Amino acid sequence: MENTEKKLIQFSGIKPTGALTLGSYLGAIKNWKSMVEEYESIFCVVDMHSITIRLNPAELRSNAIEQLAYYIAAGLDPEKCTLFIQSHVAAHAELAWVLNCYTMFGELSRMTQFKDKSAKHADNINAGLFTYPVLMAADILLYNTDIVPVGEDQKQHVEICRDIATRFNNIYGEVFKLPTPVLPKVGARIMSLSEPDKKMSKSDDETGCIILKDSDDVIMRKFKRAVTDSDMCVRYDPVEKKGIANLMSIYSSFSGKSFDEITREFEGQGYGTFKAAVGELTCDAIRPIREEANRLLKDKAYLEEIYSAGAAKAARMASRMVDKVYKKVGFVKKPRLF
Repeated sequence: MENTEKKLIQFSGIKPTGALTLGSYLGAIKNWKSMVEEYESIFCVVDMHSITIRLNPAELRSNAIEQLAYYIAAGLDPEKCTLFIQSHVAAHAELAWVLNCYTMFGELSRMTQFKDKSAKHADNINAGLFTYPVLMAADILLYNTDIVPVGEDQKQHVEICRDIATRFNNIYGEVFKLPTPVLPKVGARIMSLSEPDKKMSKSDDETGCIILKDSDDVIMRKFKRAVTDSDMCVRYDPVEKKGIANLMSIYSSFSGKSFDEITREFEGQGYGTFKAAVGELTCDAIRPIREEANRLLKDKAYLEEIYSAGAAKAARMASRMVDKVYKKVGFVKKPRLF
């Protein structure tokens, strides 16, 4: 059996606030998968982060299980990765509280995502929304994480994680590793098909967001309606041609072709031809994932086995860090309760 002890550790996760999007796959999961052989890999369904907004409880539970199925269907092999649901490992909440006491109010006030989400959910600006980056820091620091594969919009959260860890280490010694954010070269930020100046999001309008469980017909229809421009030339210009640049990023992510190669491939052809080609390539890539996820979702016992085993392994790793932190801050050693 291959020894993974010496491998560096990668950790990441996605909130189950809705169905997984094409942006989640290309900006996160596909990137995670590419590094599984090189890194000891820990991926979770971050359901604790999800409740900063009001969600239907039954829907949240269903989304969490569905997301786990899609993780596996997309190629995250449970034999090679630790896959679990965040709320099943109490250490995430335990460490988050300690780190809250080493995080400055001003730091959290400056977080871009807090400002954005406060504006979007003005009727529910709760403390969890404010301290969200501290829980994310706990998620990462619990596992001696070396790298955190994230999208561009999450980079700031890894940076404040490093700041919190550095502050703690300066007081108590080298307790935490300082993680490094890693962004995918292509597909790091897939934009809405209907509003290409905004990130593709689960909360996006129906036409702008590709969902991994969309049928081929729905995917093709959404690509055909994608917003472009009047230039009719397929070339990469993320400032003046945001819609086409976004479609080129998607095409490049699935085909492995450079933007120059894509430009040459579609030279003299209209946007209709290009949109259809992007749609067909996306369908071919997503179809087997969707079909495998649907198969897995019929086997609830298997999925429970995976998330239970993953939580047990994650809890063992995380408890060592919590014990270390508790000792450093002066808590009495926890007794064995069971």
